[in-house]
Amino acid sequence: MSTVDRTADSGAEGVWGERFPPKSRGGLGGIVPPERTAQGGSGGDRSPRAVTSWLRLLRSELRLVFLRKRNMLLLAVTVVFPVVIGIALRVAAPHPQGGGNGPGVAFFNQLAGNGVFLAFIALSTLLILVLPVVVAVVAGDSVAGEAGYGTLRYLLAVPAGRTRLLAVKFAVIVLFALCATAIVSAVSLAVGAGLFPVGPVTLLSGSTVPLAEGLLRLLFVTLYVAAAMAALGAIGLAVSTLTEHAIGAIAAIMILVVTSEVVDNVPQLAAIGPYLPTHWWLSFDSILRAPVDTSSLLKGLLSFGVYAVLFGSFAWARFTSADVTS
Repeated sequence: MSTVDRTADSGAEGVWGERFPPKSRGGLGGIVPPERTAQGGSGGDRSPRAVTSWLRLLRSELRLVFLRKRNMLLLAVTVVFPVVIGIALRVAAPHPQGGGNGPGVAFFNQLAGNGVFLAFIALSTLLILVLPVVVAVVAGDSVAGEAGYGTLRYLLAVPAGRTRLLAVKFAVIVLFALCATAIVSAVSLAVGAGLFPVGPVTLLSGSTVPLAEGLLRLLFVTLYVAAAMAALGAIGLAVSTLTEHAIGAIAAIMILVVTSEVVDNVPQLAAIGPYLPTHWWLSFDSILRAPVDTSSLLKGLLSFGVYAVLFGSFAWARFTSADVTS
């Protein structure tokens, strides 16, 4: 795909102009000599002009990612799934029943009494595959896609710095993951309110809290899931720096996710379970108990943070030292 085609595909007119202002296109093919930045040019400038340049790059990346048709379709999928799940469960008329283990079963047992639990059902269901795919597509395409399109070296020609560019891309991945997770929660809540009774929320521990507190707990669950997807985004960003083929990066991320989920369900490998990237994803059910099991939540957040730091550092080391020829 050519540079022009890529800009058109983003649906954001003027993105190319925002990323590459006319004043920065001088020289041979618009490449800014490295010594210009080294001599204290705008690459190391901390003036308001540099901040404006950083914000322009962030705005450009946001428009590029959120207005790309493929990514808009992914967000549409996160809208459709909660609707389908809600209608299917309404038709099936679920009733509380015994048997089964795990947070997913408990959520289904609570749904008939309160539509708020549709949000927890949708999050726990989509977290198995759909949300990871949404994040993997954006993260895997972040650097590998630029290299594949042949635009990465032009991005690096702008004296913004590789570290800043990588930070912007990770920030956009995190925002996209948060947006996708919030859409699932919001749509599920709306569908649940339309199809099931809504009122005081009976927690998994048996105690009942006011609806307002139940919605606050849903907000915390949404943020927890978004943090899990942000950690996956850091892994995807690191993988994306290793190849020029976005589809290969996306496939590698999903293979990692599926492998982690499979290994985590093998009893003989339980010892390594807590160290897997997906192990703590469903620990948000602790928020729906009284008292809240903060131990599980903190372990999960610590795991997400460790993965984000480790793979973010790897991505930075790789991206700032690699020769970019495409």
